[in-house]
Amino acid sequence: MWETDQGRNRPSRSLFPTIANKASQAAGRASAFVLACSVVIVWAVTGPIFRFSDTWQLVINTGTTIITFLMVFLIQNSQNRDSAAIQVKLDELIRTGTVQNSFVGIEHLSADELEELRSRCEERAKAVVAEKRSRRRGARRDIAG
Repeated sequence: MWETDQGRNRPSRSLFPTIANKASQAAGRASAFVLACSVVIVWAVTGPIFRFSDTWQLVINTGTTIITFLMVFLIQNSQNRDSAAIQVKLDELIRTGTVQNSFVGIEHLSADELEELRSRCEERAKAVVAEKRSRRRGARRDIAG
């Protein structure tokens, strides 16, 4: 499970995350978009050559279906990584800040529990805003009086 890399212990990476990271980085480049457009153009230009046959249509349909199927997994992998990274950053900000540490780990709550927590936070935020407005009004009265 652990392998040593230049004297540092770090978890060994499995094959899927390595391939998924490289593939998602490559798929997000402009050159990948140009390549995809080029394939479609070549396919369209070859239509008259193959007399727009069923096989000619099947080639693009099959290719796009397979690529779409694989991209779903790459996109989900990227979303999972991004979400986990953001969660770690938020947890660290909460831990080191003056906010309540009870918010660390709330991503594991049910949808109903999250909605209840959101409602409570909204109410507290409204109360803080109302209190600040009240203080400003009081300060204005003191200055005017």
